[in-house]
Amino acid sequence: MLRGIDVSAYQSSAYSTDGLSFVFVKATEGRSYVNPKLTAQVKTARDAGCVVGFYHFLWPGDITAQAEYFVGKAPEKAGDLLAVDWETTGDGTHASNAEKDRFVRKVKELRPDHRVLLYTNRNFWLTVDTTSYAGDGLWIADYVTAGEPRIKARWRFHQYTDSPLDKDVAQFSSKAALREWAAVDRPAGARPESGGGPETSTPSGAG
Repeated sequence: MLRGIDVSAYQSSAYSTDGLSFVFVKATEGRSYVNPKLTAQVKTARDAGCVVGFYHFLWPGDITAQAEYFVGKAPEKAGDLLAVDWETTGDGTHASNAEKDRFVRKVKELRPDHRVLLYTNRNFWLTVDTTSYAGDGLWIADYVTAGEPRIKARWRFHQYTDSPLDKDVAQFSSKAALREWAAVDRPAGARPESGGGPETSTPSGAG
């Protein structure tokens, strides 16, 4: 497994990249917020030779506008990953399953040469998700042993702690393997990967 982190404006732009193969950087939220440290945090990751990903924190409503806003602000470089962060918002709401799915598909339409992932926590995956659609792969948050999230669906990335910052692992044998997967060259009309079959585990909180 590979090790990585995800960062937002809460973290320094000069974070440590020791031992990391990938870094996800928050790009946008809703239709008006851009991470003020986006450029500097991306530079830190690229300078260290990490695979870079960007994520958008999804709010309900205006899905097409949010997708266009995200791809308009996230840098576009071959091999970069894109992700939607689907969880409870600051006002206690969340995008519906249909909105989540539509956002992922719209981003894939706008950036067809990039992998598009779904980030969500275990509780959402088990108790809120009804479609099991995760675009090109599931990035699951479950604060347990790294690489052992408590779900049965196939996953690509696992966020296993948020202390002292969000740490992740990825199910790839090497950084070269991750780069090869990220450099998608999907034929026109090809179907995206599913996020895995319906979940059958007993639901419980995500931590």
